[in-house]
Amino acid sequence: MDILILDGDGIGPEIAAASAAVLAHVNAHFSLDLVVERRDVGLAALEREGTTLPPSVRRAAETVDGIVLAPLSTFDYPDREHGGINASAEFRTGLDLFANFRPCRRRHRSDTTPDIDLVVVRENTEGFYACRTMHAGSGEFMPDAATAFAMRKITEHASRAIAQEALALASTRRSRLAVVHKANVLKLSDGLFLRAVREAAADYPDVQVSEVLVDSAAALLVRDPSQFDVMLTTNMFGDILSNEAAEIAGGLGMAPSLNAGVERAMAQAAHGSAPDIAGTNRANPTGLILSVAMLLDWLGRRADRTDLGVAAKAIEAAIDATLGDRASCTPDQGGPASTTDFAQTVIRNCG
Repeated sequence: MDILILDGDGIGPEIAAASAAVLAHVNAHFSLDLVVERRDVGLAALEREGTTLPPSVRRAAETVDGIVLAPLSTFDYPDREHGGINASAEFRTGLDLFANFRPCRRRHRSDTTPDIDLVVVRENTEGFYACRTMHAGSGEFMPDAATAFAMRKITEHASRAIAQEALALASTRRSRLAVVHKANVLKLSDGLFLRAVREAAADYPDVQVSEVLVDSAAALLVRDPSQFDVMLTTNMFGDILSNEAAEIAGGLGMAPSLNAGVERAMAQAAHGSAPDIAGTNRANPTGLILSVAMLLDWLGRRADRTDLGVAAKAIEAAIDATLGDRASCTPDQGGPASTTDFAQTVIRNCG
């Protein structure tokens, strides 16, 4: 199997290197026979090749089994005509990575961290995201200098596909699915989404399905996140709610994410590029390392390879053991460890 690691911007190269080291270790330790390549995307690629997403990287992404994408500083990119391409959005739509899975679990005991163990399942290719709503042109436009419009795209096909993913996942966990929406206001778009979910749910009679307004869901996450198991929602709502849940669970630096399609998947930490600490070797690589574990688990289930699943569980257990020792934690978790030190401790804990 082939895996492509893309370094990204800001802290991206540092946490990509940490994740690559962990992946290299489990690749050798469990004899996984993975072929791993690292390439640049983002501002480094823009300076060298005139685009943040070089054609050679795009072609490579279309042929590999898995991608590991480090954070991107897309806000700093020029417009598309001058080489600014959001690799994350391009891969999600171009490779049809329609399902975004964002697990949020308390990784170590804390008096301030509530009991939380849930997965936000987010439709990944539609919604309010201007770069993903139109075949040609942008989903945002300004008819005059003082007026701006944004288009929201919801399709029955994508809604049913993501519903089936969420229902299947819920059936392997605690069999509870909360469908988060705003159909009381967005009657047509979220109404279509809800109808597709209800139809898909008929094939999963053992899954308890509830429907929750997005503003209520945001409040309930703060009050009592333990009541949620799997949360299913549309693209932007899922982006916001998963970040909220990650912060409740211990911080965005801890939050993994997997973008999956039918043929391939992409590991991607939920947090941003943190340019303020870039180059200091202080970034927490937990989110991206756990995303790599999610990728291995997904590849293992897709190819019916138990060794990949075993390696994924070893990484998760090693992360938990590392976070359980304050001396091994990075500064955001109250410890003194560098990014490199953290990765090496995870490797030792992997066995």
